[in-house]
Amino acid sequence: MLDRLTGLEVLSKVAGSGSLSGAARLLGMSPTMVTKHLAALEARLGAKLFHRTTRRLTITEAGRRYLDLAERVLGDFEAAESAIAADRVEPRGLLRLNVPLAFGTRQIAPLLARFAALYPGVSVELGLNDRLVDLIEEGWDLAIRIGTLKDSSLVARRLAPCRMMICAAPSYLEAHGTPRRTADLADHNCLGYTLAAAGPSRWRMGGKTAIDVTVSGNLRANNGDALLAAALAGQGLIYQPTFIVGDEVRAGRLVPVRLDVPPSELLAVHAVYLPDRTPSAKVRAFIDYLAAAFAPEPPWDRDLA
Repeated sequence: MLDRLTGLEVLSKVAGSGSLSGAARLLGMSPTMVTKHLAALEARLGAKLFHRTTRRLTITEAGRRYLDLAERVLGDFEAAESAIAADRVEPRGLLRLNVPLAFGTRQIAPLLARFAALYPGVSVELGLNDRLVDLIEEGWDLAIRIGTLKDSSLVARRLAPCRMMICAAPSYLEAHGTPRRTADLADHNCLGYTLAAAGPSRWRMGGKTAIDVTVSGNLRANNGDALLAAALAGQGLIYQPTFIVGDEVRAGRLVPVRLDVPPSELLAVHAVYLPDRTPSAKVRAFIDYLAAAFAPEPPWDRDLA
């Protein structure tokens, strides 16, 4: 079956040039193929579009009416193609961005005003939740994911490290002592994060070779800020990213706990998006903007020992 859009282009070029051979030259196809497209159009419409003689080609009344409609369609199609092509070059349109709640509130939202000033043609819809969203099903352009990425068809770009830290309020450490070894954690109230890859009862620690340390405590939560609030109140130890606890450590309201095994060094902040040979300019612009904002050291790690 011949392509209908090409048929409309053939109709327009034949009418404009006044000949099959002229239309063929303009379209870069053979006169035979031009004739086939016209014949397919006429068969589908059940109407003759041109009167043909050995010396001239004249458009019919039906052909003229159809040509008017065809040129509108071709104009709309060219405008749509131009708009999509422009989106590849100039950042514009709505950027639907999904980010984990605590990271989005603390680290992404404060950066959006400057991004808006740099790229006034882009508006941002910020979705904040800690579940793993489906970019295709839910229509997100871009997501920020923290941790060790699972195998995926998505394209990922590493933006920054994600340092983990065990810490507690001075009041808790004064009352219960400061652990020095991972084995000492068994004697402490360790507040668990239910969305952690290892689960709320295991703290994954270590460098390139990770180990899981079993812990227990009287509070579990699916939100790092909730655990932070409990730790600040002196309830127990927490094991959270520095982007959550960093400000409180710098202010002295939380104290880092150094053990014989270091915190995990395997986690990172990634931008992920759908596989596309040429992602839209708005997606590229936002990823580049975040990469610059988080380099050479992310702001949440600055001035932390």
